Amino acid sequence: MRGDFLKRVVGARGSGERARSGTDRYTRVRVWLTRSAASGNYERHTLALVAKGALAATLAWLVAHHLMAAPSPAFAPFSAVLMVQVTVYQSVVQSLRFVGAIVLGVALQAVSALTAGPDLLTFVLVALVALGVGQWRALGQYGTQVATAAFFAFATYVSASGTVERLSQLGQIVLLVLVGSAIGVAVNLLVFPPLRFRSAESALRTLVGSLRHLCADMSRGLLEGRTDESTTAWWRQRANALEPAVRQARLAVGTARESVYYNPRRFLGRRGRSEPRPQFYEVLADSLERAVRQVESLARALDRWQKDDRADPHWEFLVRCGELVQAVASALRVLEEPDGLRTRAHAERFHEAVEGVRRHESALEGVCADGGDRTPPLGDPTRPYGVFLIETQRLLDEFEYVDELLGGTRLRASG
Repeated sequence: MRGDFLKRVVGARGSGERARSGTDRYTRVRVWLTRSAASGNYERHTLALVAKGALAATLAWLVAHHLMAAPSPAFAPFSAVLMVQVTVYQSVVQSLRFVGAIVLGVALQAVSALTAGPDLLTFVLVALVALGVGQWRALGQYGTQVATAAFFAFATYVSASGTVERLSQLGQIVLLVLVGSAIGVAVNLLVFPPLRFRSAESALRTLVGSLRHLCADMSRGLLEGRTDESTTAWWRQRANALEPAVRQARLAVGTARESVYYNPRRFLGRRGRSEPRPQFYEVLADSLERAVRQVESLARALDRWQKDDRADPHWEFLVRCGELVQAVASALRVLEEPDGLRTRAHAERFHEAVEGVRRHESALEGVCADGGDRTPPLGDPTRPYGVFLIETQRLLDEFEYVDELLGGTRLRASG
């Protein structure tokens, strides 16, 4: 009785957990589909990529199977799906490499079989040569397709009867690959051709956010007098850890620039708003990378501050530095917001934030120009004062440059 009761309890609990699990999965799927309706996010990009791949494969199959009546029609949809790349430019470039690899593989097999016959020794020779040719850098990621095409061609050659039929089928393999690649490129060109500006903005905002958090923490530490060795070492570690975000932003900006090539959407306005040019993102990434280097220099100078010197710091200078870095964090917050790189309203807010950075920089220079006891030893390399003065001036220069970028004619037209 007791065992039956426990079984019923456990069974009821298990069914309840399964029901909740099923509900959770349903909820996750529903949320995922809801997010996919919003533009510029990962879910929508995934759905578009799947739909375009299915469309390209279907069209390639219809042409290969129904129109060409090819005995091996799968080559066409296989090639079409491979060509639905992230950007139209990549579709064109990769299609040339893929077709070149297939042609080389088929040609190697045809020449070898015609001269030496379709026996085991010929297969070994084809494998060696095809794998060697596949190392050619010009073929990129499709180098392995040379051997794959050669093996398929060898199997086709062996199964066919007569030289004419064998050559015809080998030629048909090349034709199917050409047809499939052309369809894949056409679908990527005409159906939702991707412009990767949003991805570039997302990567830049990630970099800006990481830099902002560091600047906010450093400003609080300087304003509150928390500049002990463990704290400054933590700031330096976080500053050095910004390098992956810089690389990711660079990669995303390069993809955005590449997505413009051969893309018809570059001539069309998007929802009545003009897209920033790829050069804008490149210049902005350059400026942000330099800002990261300058903040790294600030953190390094604080971390190298000798313990004995920390006992008698120039607090007014450090407070002015903290206020300046806090103003930098406020300016970065504007860039981090959605559409922070696009609208005129954000450009005006960023300009006001940069004016704040400029005022704090003037106050910091005023402390250094006092000439009395308040003046910190700027020439002492073991103390952070001189480095702070130089790097904060450079930070101001970078932010003024970004201010000019955001206040240009591009944003005035789209505001």
